[in-house]
Amino acid sequence: MTNFSVHTIETASDDSQPLLDASKQAYGFVPNLHAVMAESPALLEAYKTIADIFDNKTNLSTTEQQIIAMTNNRLNGCTYCMAAHTSIMQAGKVPEDVITSLRDGTAIADPKLEALRLFAEKVNLQRGWLDDGDIEELLAAGYTKQTVFDVIVGTAYKVLSNYTNHIASTPLDRGFAKNEWTPEA
Repeated sequence: MTNFSVHTIETASDDSQPLLDASKQAYGFVPNLHAVMAESPALLEAYKTIADIFDNKTNLSTTEQQIIAMTNNRLNGCTYCMAAHTSIMQAGKVPEDVITSLRDGTAIADPKLEALRLFAEKVNLQRGWLDDGDIEELLAAGYTKQTVFDVIVGTAYKVLSNYTNHIASTPLDRGFAKNEWTPEA
């Protein structure tokens, strides 16, 4: 088995060091995901850039962003990101029933949010090969054509982190351990 380093700011390459330093400034610590990604400055920069775009340039609320992220995390079986994003949702005051639904892969009570969850699920499972009816259902729920593409941004964001965690077996940070998650068998 190939072992990947969990870098510190000091052990990271010159190109990754400022990126890890920015993570420490933002979170108060360097998340293990970022520390592993530091092996490839391109990956770490791409991840941080797309995360910033998803968080700050889409027309989605924090809850809607997390629905897209968590749906992908669950479908991709990413135990690290499920725990991390559960912690992010708790800090962001996402309703507990939404968090539970996303962790369990069950329907969200709010019909508009459920339409978004189902659409994000279809984008992931069908690899973007959607029918017009899939898009029309999302639009009928009150979302826009921009949302269709913002879901793709969120899906791409999660591919970067989920696949990294699968390949590197990223260890869970202590701060996320209380929200550990195991995929269904």
